[in-house]
Amino acid sequence: VIGVVIGKTDVRSFPDRKNIGTERYTFSFTIRDSPTYFINVQSWGREEYIRSLSESFRVGDCVTIENPLIQSKEAEREEKFNPVTPSGYKLLLSENHSVVKTSSCYDTDTRLLSLLHLPVKDPQDYYSLGDIVANGQSLHGRVLNVLAAVMAVS
Repeated sequence: VIGVVIGKTDVRSFPDRKNIGTERYTFSFTIRDSPTYFINVQSWGREEYIRSLSESFRVGDCVTIENPLIQSKEAEREEKFNPVTPSGYKLLLSENHSVVKTSSCYDTDTRLLSLLHLPVKDPQDYYSLGDIVANGQSLHGRVLNVLAAVMAVS
């Protein structure tokens, strides 16, 4: 699978239920290879492997993923922590079997760079800040998608 990284989480650790007293490490990222299709990728493993993998690329890099495990996603659970994707699947990376190679998008496919700036949601599924202010009471308790731009950072 070849795609551009459009999102990435920080490395996290959790107590390992199988090996009491040890930790398992994880991080996830989202890759896109067309305007319509993108998929979440998750990796679990030893701290050294996960930290090294996470530090090997950043958002905007093109990656080639070899030998991922393809797994059905548990929509309700998965989408709490990762972007909602159009696929019913996710990719899992294994330290022993999977390989992630980073390359320049210019070397791979310059069309991938344009995918960085496309929203991952349907353009009709957004609320403007003005809509939220005007209809705040009727929207109370609902999850909303907001499309906004940063005007200044200071």
